[in-house]
Amino acid sequence: MPSDLLDRAGLTFEVRPPRATITLNRPESLNAQTPHTWAALAAIGDSLRDQVNDQVRVVVVRGAGRAFSAGLDRRMFDPAGLDGVPSMAGLATMTEAEAEAHLAGFQAGFAWLREPRWLTVAAVQGHAIGGGFQLALACDLRVVADDAKFSMAEVTLGIVPDLGGTYPLVRAVGYARAVEICLTGRRVGAAEAVDIGLALRSVPNAELDATVDQLVDSLTAAPAGATAATLGLLSAIVDGAGPAEALANERAAQVRRLRSLVAGTG
Repeated sequence: MPSDLLDRAGLTFEVRPPRATITLNRPESLNAQTPHTWAALAAIGDSLRDQVNDQVRVVVVRGAGRAFSAGLDRRMFDPAGLDGVPSMAGLATMTEAEAEAHLAGFQAGFAWLREPRWLTVAAVQGHAIGGGFQLALACDLRVVADDAKFSMAEVTLGIVPDLGGTYPLVRAVGYARAVEICLTGRRVGAAEAVDIGLALRSVPNAELDATVDQLVDSLTAAPAGATAATLGLLSAIVDGAGPAEALANERAAQVRRLRSLVAGTG
């Protein structure tokens, strides 16, 4: 992973199998995001697929400082754009195809986190606003500090969530709650996040890292092949597999697992 790409994005990336850790590392801006952030995240996903997929089983996403991420860097609303990338106003001057192609590239930074080949965990403290909320939603699990506050603030700026956050939000909390959260842009605190299924658990801020470490240890205790196969089964169900398809998926997965065990390949 090129260091200049990570530096420009304000990210750090560390692999210590079976875990990879991505840290949003612009605490002076509450880890605000730019297109460079999303490009670097997409590149990290590519590197994990190509180089260390057989080693990394869990990806942890965290933020440095007192916030997970305050969302979109407000400099993106400057008509001049930011560091060579188009501003939000600049997107509006493009053809629909051109603008949507840019947005698809932005979305690629988060989309790989939902692939069932690995489990992803967001460790959230402080603000997770807009793009920060959507980044946390891209992960399978969210563990939050007791000062965490989620907000889908895009509508208050006259825009919509566009980094893939709508699907996992509805999946996590249901349609009615997702409507209310998105259209009001209100802050959802840690306790409520746990109550409505948005977060797995809430802990004191000082215990967040240790809690995530313990969770990673427990999630990787079982054999890697069985874990990945089970995650694929569960993911298929929430993506729409019905009872008959779920049963068929279980049969096929079990046959593959038994063959792997007999062959001694895990």
